[in-house]
Amino acid sequence: MSSIPLDYETLRLIWWALLGILLMGFAIMGGRDLGVGTLLPFAARTDAERRVLINLMGPTWEGNQVWLILGGGAIFAAFPPLYAVSFSGFYLAMIVILLALILRPVGFKFRGKIKDDRWRAVWDWALFIGGFVPSLIFGVAVGNVLLGAPFHLDDTMRNFYTGNFFQLLMPFALLCGLVSLGMIVTQGAAVIAGKTIGPVADRARTFGSLAAIVTLVLFALGGLWIAYGIQGYAVTSVIDPNAPINPLAKTVALSTGGWLNNYSLYPWMITAPVLGFVGLVGALIGLQLRLRLPTLLASSLAIFGIISTAGLSLFPFVLPSSTVPNSSLTLWDASSSHLTLFIMLLVTVFFLPIIVLYTGWVFRVMRGPVSTQSIDKNPNAY
Repeated sequence: MSSIPLDYETLRLIWWALLGILLMGFAIMGGRDLGVGTLLPFAARTDAERRVLINLMGPTWEGNQVWLILGGGAIFAAFPPLYAVSFSGFYLAMIVILLALILRPVGFKFRGKIKDDRWRAVWDWALFIGGFVPSLIFGVAVGNVLLGAPFHLDDTMRNFYTGNFFQLLMPFALLCGLVSLGMIVTQGAAVIAGKTIGPVADRARTFGSLAAIVTLVLFALGGLWIAYGIQGYAVTSVIDPNAPINPLAKTVALSTGGWLNNYSLYPWMITAPVLGFVGLVGALIGLQLRLRLPTLLASSLAIFGIISTAGLSLFPFVLPSSTVPNSSLTLWDASSSHLTLFIMLLVTVFFLPIIVLYTGWVFRVMRGPVSTQSIDKNPNAY
């Protein structure tokens, strides 16, 4: 291992940060399409208006899904115990998300096959479900991570998940789901307002402003709930960042408001929730003033701040255990080997810039407003 230029501790921190970046990348880029889909039945009233929004999503949604695939792959390769516990414990929730996401490509392709109002209305609502359900459930999942998942490890490191699907629907987790939904709807509204004109853009500004205000309130309420309503986790034993994988080698204590300890230890972390609030306020102002790019940047900043707040609050935990706290997974005891993390980092350094450049090129090609006139001129439009 001495030939590896980065030590184990540094690689673990890098991959923890990279995982957060990939998840935020999906929330920002994929959130564009999820938000537009969620607003589809409300911001667009006529068939022509809904075609505008569908063609707003259609050319880019597949590329935006890459961030979700990369995030899942990163969990699988960089944090195998996390993958094993979460993908088995949250299995039904993930199936629901996948089924909802599958509705999107089917809806894009099937909606225009028959010129019938009822047929198209069915697929419009299918596209709504494809945006609404993942936006909500991803937030519910984060809420359950903060609450702790009901699992434990035995002496042979086998994991046992003792919960069920309905236990995921706790009040705090649902609040986190609504925060996630609100920030995604704000993002979708920013995209619609910046890429369309007329009544569709006006309705998007109305719904986006409402979503930004609601998200502001719920985000603040979530902070108060974390401070006074739920228990946070802390490792009380000595942490060896370069130690081999062994989640059971530590002791964990719980305390009310414990998730706020990191903000005392590392005051710079307060930047994350501040950015969340600033981004939401900026998106609200931008929507009201009809500012296109600043609104989208502010909405993206809000997503960055909100997700960073959750990640930094959890640090160093990646999945706490509510039943046996000492079985909780942290980035120090749930990562892959030193060599695996290094090889994956080399691959990421090569491929991630390609993905970013390609994404930028696609959005440059697709720049400009989408209107009924531009759709009528395009024989490949949905």
